[in-house]
Amino acid sequence: MTDTDTDTETESTADSSVQPILVASLAESTGKTAIALALARLAHEDGDSVGYMKPKGTRLQSNVGKTLDEDPMLARELLDLDAEMHDLEPVVYSPTFVEQAIRGREQPAEIRERVREAFDSLAADHDRMLLEGGGSYEVGEIIELADADLAELLDARVVLVAPYEVPGDADDVLAAARTFGDRLEGVIFNDVSEAAYDGLETDVVPFLEGRGVTVHGVIPSERTLAGVTVAELAEELGASTLVDAGDDAYVERFTVGAMGADSALRHFRRTKDAAVITGGDRAEVHTAALEAPGVRCLILTGGHRPSGAIVGQATEKGMPILSVQTDTLTTVERAEDVIRSGRTRDAETVERMERLLTNHTAVEELLAE
Repeated sequence: MTDTDTDTETESTADSSVQPILVASLAESTGKTAIALALARLAHEDGDSVGYMKPKGTRLQSNVGKTLDEDPMLARELLDLDAEMHDLEPVVYSPTFVEQAIRGREQPAEIRERVREAFDSLAADHDRMLLEGGGSYEVGEIIELADADLAELLDARVVLVAPYEVPGDADDVLAAARTFGDRLEGVIFNDVSEAAYDGLETDVVPFLEGRGVTVHGVIPSERTLAGVTVAELAEELGASTLVDAGDDAYVERFTVGAMGADSALRHFRRTKDAAVITGGDRAEVHTAALEAPGVRCLILTGGHRPSGAIVGQATEKGMPILSVQTDTLTTVERAEDVIRSGRTRDAETVERMERLLTNHTAVEELLAE
């Protein structure tokens, strides 16, 4: 970066007296939105007027002819905010926007100024501001507004939300810590499985803190936050229910039944809390799925109905069967979108996250001025 660039960023730094908290994430779908909104509500319960902003809209949907991020819309509802969407979400980070930026039709300096002005407008009405980063902390590099740049621009403290499965995941945390530097307030590990929890607490947390990275808490996995019910999945996919049983079971992942019967059975037996997506005419795959203890649901594509024998077996085992008209690839993409978008991300989800933060993190440290 040149001296000129540095001067430009310094001049653009927000001059508000409110120092915001930026909730950033190592990856998509780590619970960042729920944590940001839960922190905002906990701060509100302490008597503060709390504002919210997601400078880069990345979780996009069409709404009344406009492409908007779902997270600021949820925040406006849950936090009872009287703010315009163009301030809550000044940059719509859509594929079209990215293409325009790469072609030089979006100017980083102008975008930074737009974000700064929106922040100042929002912060003027609140005691505190909670900011939400992009899907992952690198998003925005194209316009020189990744989360580290955003923290510098708005003089924010950073809380990093991180997943954890194996000790090697500490590499990603340390890399992010180096990127954020002194602005990193600390890390929250979220949705940590029971199998990984003890090792994280006993070995990895002390190691990270020995390297200067504060860990504010480890939140255990809670099933209702980790997946969607079969009933919710059916609604989102517009599926017909062929076997109406077990629709309250949770689905956390999907697997495609595109292999032979023997391979399918071996594969399905290794999965857990999964929905099998396969053609409606693949009877041998249906049978394999019904025999696997980790399969929670069958989703049959192409509008085909299974045989009476398959329906009978599924009914006996209490396994729901859904039928969709779309092909397998399209169904997989839509189903993954449902999981990724967090269908259960609503007021109830945020309330559960408030309880989890209170029980498993140092909330007072997180919200300290």
